[in-house]
Parts: sequence; structure tokens; C-alpha cells
Amino acid sequence: MPTSPDPVRRRRRGPELEAALLDAAWRELLDVGYARLTMESVAARAETGVAVLYRRWANKEELTLAALEHHRAATRAEIPQPGTLRDDLLAALQSMSERNSGFWVVVTGAAFSGLLAESGLTPAQVRERILGDGARARVDALYRRAHDRGELDLARVPPAVLALPFDLVRHDLLMDLEPLEPARIRSIVDEIFLPLVRQYGGSAEVVGGT
Repeated sequence: MPTSPDPVRRRRRGPELEAALLDAAWRELLDVGYARLTMESVAARAETGVAVLYRRWANKEELTLAALEHHRAATRAEIPQPGTLRDDLLAALQSMSERNSGFWVVVTGAAFSGLLAESGLTPAQVRERILGDGARARVDALYRRAHDRGELDLARVPPAVLALPFDLVRHDLLMDLEPLEPARIRSIVDEIFLPLVRQYGGSAEVVGGT
């Protein structure tokens, strides 16, 4: 009895192919880490030739950074709908903590395994490249809504204060490599951020405490 021919593999092109390559690179980072990742191992996982990778990325550090950007964009934390500044921040930081703990495990492992040395980038430059303008725009929108509700004055609150809750959560994720406890997130918002906002004329109130 004749055997059925193998199904013809649909050829991937353009954005679909690039997404498949970046997904393969991300899975390699998860499974073997940056130090053992190679262009050849990613190509094998993606079931394509290594030349396909080199046409897009010059080396494994560029591929790794692109894979981190791609995964970050695909799993970005949700910014909640308008509520109060406190409720919006709690929800945003909780989502950030739950979605990104595994991501920062990979980033930290890559950094300590040679990504910084081989790419020639500083930690701040890697962070800026991975986070990009999209994350900043979503956070700006959260604060703009609070400004429009009269809970803070964007003309008076320094940018460093506005960045503080997200920087503290990111710091804890990098240090502990696991999601933050809800009590820690409430402490960041209620005991650190909102008291600072009130010093600059904001009306946002702590509700319920920690």
C-alpha cells in the first residue's frame, strides 16, 4: 500500500518568519541560557538554515536583544482602565510583577553570561532597548489620566518620582527573580509613592493601608 506523501511545509516569510525565529531564540534562552545559545541552535529549533538568521542579525548578541524585545512586547503588562491613581498603580504593578518575573530571570542570566560584554552595552542601554518607547507611553497615559482627575500635577511631580514605583518593582524582580508579594506592592504605592506625590500638591489618597 503506498504511503502518503509528507505534508508540504508552508514557507514562512516576512514578519511571520521573523517572529518564528525570535520565538525560537527565546525558547533557547529559556532552555539553555545565553552562554550556550548559538545561531546554529536557534536555526535548528526554528527548522531553518542559519543563513536566514545571519541575514537579519549579525551575531547572537543582536539576536538575543531582538528576542528579548520581541518577548517583552508580546507579554507586556496591561495598564488598567481609568479608576483612581492608587488602584491603577496597584493593578499595573501587580500585572508587571506577575508577567515579567520569568522575563527578568532570562535577562539577568544573559547579562551575567556575557551579553553585556559581547554587545558592548551598559545595563541602562540594554534596559532602554528592551523596554523601548511603548512602555513609557503606557505609563505616561496612566499618569495623564490621574492628572486629568486632579490626583497629581504633572508639571510639579519630578519624572524620577513618577518612575519610582516601576523602578522599585523592576529592582525587586531583578534581585529576587520571582513575583513580588502583594504587600510589597502596596507598600511601594502607599508608603513611598503616594506620600511623595502629596508633597508636590497631589490629592491622591492612601486607601486601606498595607
